Amino acid sequence: MLDEQELTALLLSLLPSPAYIYGAIIFGILGMAAYAYGKKKSSTRIKWLAIGLMFYPYLIGNETWLLYLVGVALCGAIYYYHDKS
Repeated sequence: MLDEQELTALLLSLLPSPAYIYGAIIFGILGMAAYAYGKKKSSTRIKWLAIGLMFYPYLIGNETWLLYLVGVALCGAIYYYHDKS
């Protein structure tokens, strides 16, 4: 049986860090804005990149560095394609 201190340590190890949570929120908001922009410009490519930007944090797990790496890459792709549609 686990005592209270061990149980607390176990639960904290399962939760994502605050940096991960903030990153997921920021990239989700950026994805929503990019989706609205893609819809306004009728750009299917930007809309799909925006959907990916909104939902990829659910697939990453608790790897904060990977969250930011993929988020910046998707934001860069949206910026690259914003005038090409």
